[in-house]
Amino acid sequence: MTSESDRWYDDAAGPVVRPYAMTRGRTSHAAEAKLDLIALVVSLTEDGDTDLEADRTLSPEQIDIVHLCREQATSVAELAAEVDLPVGVVRVLIGDLLEAGHVTVHQPVPPAELPDESILREVINGLRAL
Repeated sequence: MTSESDRWYDDAAGPVVRPYAMTRGRTSHAAEAKLDLIALVVSLTEDGDTDLEADRTLSPEQIDIVHLCREQATSVAELAAEVDLPVGVVRVLIGDLLEAGHVTVHQPVPPAELPDESILREVINGLRAL
């Protein structure tokens, strides 16, 4: 049994828009396979681009994401922290932006594909010997 003083009102209740409302009920996107936490998102729009704000299909959160990615590549995890939304919601929003051509996503190089340090040292030593 809850008393009248235990109920939340206004600011104490927190955000009233649930994350699934921002994604229109979607919990994943077709591009989600590309969107791991360390994937880097880069904006394809330039500063002063009025088309972005005029685009009625974009949510305010998506516009914020594009603005955050203009200056430098930003990871999905960092974007989620900056816009204060769950990572799953941010992945769906970024997927929509990717599909619309507003951003691009760069995957980090997997450690298995990086050259071995010993090979690089041998190449450097070989170059020095020339």
